[in-house]
Amino acid sequence: MTALTAPPSAPLDPDGIRAAVDAVLYAFLDEQEQAAPDLLPELALFTGTLRTMLAAGGKRIRPLLCVTGWAAITDQPPPPVVWQTAASLELFHAFALIHDDIMDNSDTRRGRPTAHRALAAHHRNRPDADALGVNTAILLGDLALGWSYEILHAHDVPVTRLDRAGKLLNALRTETLTGQYLDLTATGVPTADADKAWRIIRYKTAKYTIERPLQLGATLAGADPAQLQSLSLYAIPLGEAFQLRDDLLGVFGDPARTGKSTLEDLREGKHTVLTATALGRATPAQQETLNSLLGDPALDQAAANTLRAVLTATGAPAAVEQMITDRVRIAQRALEESALRTPATTALSRLAVSTATRAS
Repeated sequence: MTALTAPPSAPLDPDGIRAAVDAVLYAFLDEQEQAAPDLLPELALFTGTLRTMLAAGGKRIRPLLCVTGWAAITDQPPPPVVWQTAASLELFHAFALIHDDIMDNSDTRRGRPTAHRALAAHHRNRPDADALGVNTAILLGDLALGWSYEILHAHDVPVTRLDRAGKLLNALRTETLTGQYLDLTATGVPTADADKAWRIIRYKTAKYTIERPLQLGATLAGADPAQLQSLSLYAIPLGEAFQLRDDLLGVFGDPARTGKSTLEDLREGKHTVLTATALGRATPAQQETLNSLLGDPALDQAAANTLRAVLTATGAPAAVEQMITDRVRIAQRALEESALRTPATTALSRLAVSTATRAS
């Protein structure tokens, strides 16, 4: 494939990294179309849907962290394999989002129709449009997963490093899908069991979003075990804080900024640290309200407001805010005590602050 050969002008400039990774992704999608002209226009439906997802924005946090992991170990410019690995993470994320939205029956993602809704609209003249949209989106997710490995064609780093990176990618896949299973089996039956909620966070978010991307970039740079451990000591608490903020935004956020309804998590009865904390602190009357409304698929905005009021009255949102603050401090302390390169630790410290305060 055509790989990006030059890094952005500022190695750890987030906008430059996003642009560089997007260039790799779009070039890769172009090549898939050019390599299989006999499959057009059907293939173009898949690539076009992925392009629309990419154009909708997104933080590109995993690619950003992959490049930052490289910069934490060396001052050398990232070679093509780092950019391709960063792009691979974004393709894997596209797969995960597509399938996750199907499982959650979500209508919107980043303020736009989810893939299965968009593909149903493409087939709107058919009586089975909704089912066809879901089935086509499953295929699209499968294709994105396969492409996330196909994009990794590079031979400019030692084989041992590529082998180690491959093991990390496989671990990321296993952890993420297992975390999704934990989330699925806990949804609809929220309890005061916070340990289960923390386990979901660890595997579905902390490792997937923060730890493994950092370790991938660092491994390609030749990181030793102590350096990888330093990254983990930062990544796990920050990943927990990241998901805790997501849980708060899913219930109390502004949909115009998050691009997602604040009803979905409540209707599904997502088992989160927020709901587990509320159930553990609730009075009997509050528990009755929480148990009757959490997971109600017909929940309307008025009932959701009642739920939010009860959640707030238990003190759970404030407790979760403190958990976020505590974990961000732990992550920053890990950076201060590490021997990682200063440009990367500066960028990672900024990320920790933005994770604690973000509104989208």
